[in-house]
Amino acid sequence: MSGVTDLSFRLMCREFGAGHCFFEMLDANALIYNHPGTQRLLATHRKDGPIAAQLLGRDPAVVLEAAERLQSLAEISFLDINCGCPAKKVIKKGAGAYLLKDIGTLCKILKKLTSSLPIPVTVKIRTGFDSRSVAESQNIAKKCEDCGVSKLFIHGRTRSQGYAGDIDYEAIRAVKTVLKIPVFGSGNIFDPISAKRMFDETGCDGILVARGAMGNPWIFRNIDRYLKDGALSPCPTLFEKKTILKKHLSLVQKYKKTRHANKMGFMCKIAMWYLKGLPGATRIRERICSIGTYAKLVGLIDDGT
Repeated sequence: MSGVTDLSFRLMCREFGAGHCFFEMLDANALIYNHPGTQRLLATHRKDGPIAAQLLGRDPAVVLEAAERLQSLAEISFLDINCGCPAKKVIKKGAGAYLLKDIGTLCKILKKLTSSLPIPVTVKIRTGFDSRSVAESQNIAKKCEDCGVSKLFIHGRTRSQGYAGDIDYEAIRAVKTVLKIPVFGSGNIFDPISAKRMFDETGCDGILVARGAMGNPWIFRNIDRYLKDGALSPCPTLFEKKTILKKHLSLVQKYKKTRHANKMGFMCKIAMWYLKGLPGATRIRERICSIGTYAKLVGLIDDGT
């Protein structure tokens, strides 16, 4: 998730059982032209593994050059090509979910990568662009498999739905039935019950947890326990949430390399993830937004919530 899954976020998720993480989404052109922000996105740590990367692009030659540069900058377990991002600025570039309606270009990208790279290549898609078509989803998925990808990730919504509306479990199941490679389901996995539903209704081989981990890194541990023995873990107490939040903020303070104002804005955003839904959340949010230093933010968390 762009702007979310930085090093601090990944380390927190790994502490609570995340088996595999991704760097934030990377733009192929930015990698090639050495955009200063790109290097910061690749910040990592010895405990931050295994890790994969996700590239956004539309020109096969550019995407391959970016992938080769990426491998020189970071040790990644596999490379994912993003064909699921619904953001307007990405669609205007003809990248992300736009490739769902330009299958010829998508296949050229995948074939060039799978025939050139020494690491596995995967792809993430949605169930359609503007409208749902199970047959078209199966067709796209099969062509991706024929191009040599090792896994397929599928978000159960169309591009036009963005992140709203119900998850199309039927379409994910339909894609799973026509592929030999592993299929991972994605979308609205916010708790152990929704994780099990994804497995049960689609037959998928694995799941992706994204927004469900924001302010909730213990979701991975809870899902694992529920899938193993059907036990639902109790919600963390307020004290436990505050303790985990402060550790997350300490990692941001230590590892985030950006201007002070940007770092504080990021910290305040994280604090609001964890404190969402608490009594007086609106009042707390207003106070958080006025905080100017890390020390004061920690003090507010200790004394004001």
